[in-house]
Amino acid sequence: MPEVPAARRLSGELESQVLAALWAAHQPLTPQDVQLALGGELARTTIATILARLHDKGTVERTRAGRAYAYTPTVQDPAGLAARRMRTELDREQDRSTVLARFVSDLSDADERLLRELLGEAPDRAAGPGHGEGGER
Repeated sequence: MPEVPAARRLSGELESQVLAALWAAHQPLTPQDVQLALGGELARTTIATILARLHDKGTVERTRAGRAYAYTPTVQDPAGLAARRMRTELDREQDRSTVLARFVSDLSDADERLLRELLGEAPDRAAGPGHGEGGER
């Protein structure tokens, strides 16, 4: 009987696991430390590669720890990571106004209200159709 290939991980799944280990540690970790924190199932070289990629993206910083590097996240949590990714995408485009306008136009009513609150607008603004009622968070 032919061997069934192992299921592929979702894109970014390993990066998320490594970041979760770094966030939980509250201190810099070497690839070996991360490997232990993740239960030892991944090869240290795989973890070192993931950490190097995260470093290249600016998601972690590294300092020398003997012959290895120790890594610290530059974002505090998954929300900070998502915000950084959104900012990176925005920075890639020259027409920021159009990108932001399209982003906002695709928000749910509740998310649009939340964004307006975060930007300091009064929540009782004159609402257009579909923007004033229902869907409270």
